[in-house]
Amino acid sequence: MSSKRFRKDRIRKGAARLALLAGVGAAAMITAAPSYAAPLWPGGPRIPGPPVAAPALPAVPAVPGLSNTTQLWPNGPSVGPSAAAPRWPGGPAVPGVSVVGPTLPISAPCTTPGTRACLQLSSNLGWLMDKGRVVFGPTPISHGRPGYETPPGLFHVASKDWYHWSTMHNAEMRYAVFFNGDIATHIGPINEKSHGCIRMTPDGARAFYDYLRPGDQFEVVR
Repeated sequence: MSSKRFRKDRIRKGAARLALLAGVGAAAMITAAPSYAAPLWPGGPRIPGPPVAAPALPAVPAVPGLSNTTQLWPNGPSVGPSAAAPRWPGGPAVPGVSVVGPTLPISAPCTTPGTRACLQLSSNLGWLMDKGRVVFGPTPISHGRPGYETPPGLFHVASKDWYHWSTMHNAEMRYAVFFNGDIATHIGPINEKSHGCIRMTPDGARAFYDYLRPGDQFEVVR
């Protein structure tokens, strides 16, 4: 073989070897090309590597005082200030704090055991009671005028009449509950004093009439 032909053969084999190496390298580059996973969250970055499922996040507990105003992320919790009740009437409202004022028990000035109806002349108020506990009231009343005063003391229901006509004063007495002779609780104008009876609003007189029974104890205090 001539030297010229030998050189051509070496060049041809070298070119083939280079082509083979180039093809292997390209294949390696293609094989090594990274894949891209889905974004970790909507609009987030794509991380090279195999797709990885995003871990499930634990449920976010509700935070007192936060309302649905702004979401931290899509389908995530919402945060924002919410209205709150004042700490006291006319006081400041604290975001996220709703304070309910304590409910104070209603008391009556009558303390004699067994009292079912309590009347206080000085305040013009009445209550219904059960075992020392107020179950109705206070309700406004009026009582006897000078010369016809309603006496204080302990009394008991004698009778009831949903419509009684007073022959003494020529006047009607609706929902009358008699507890001291001809003195009774009944509907009447509470802005005027009576001839000894206890005048009450329609709601108050009806409550006394429905609740009390003959023999129930009345207590009238000054």
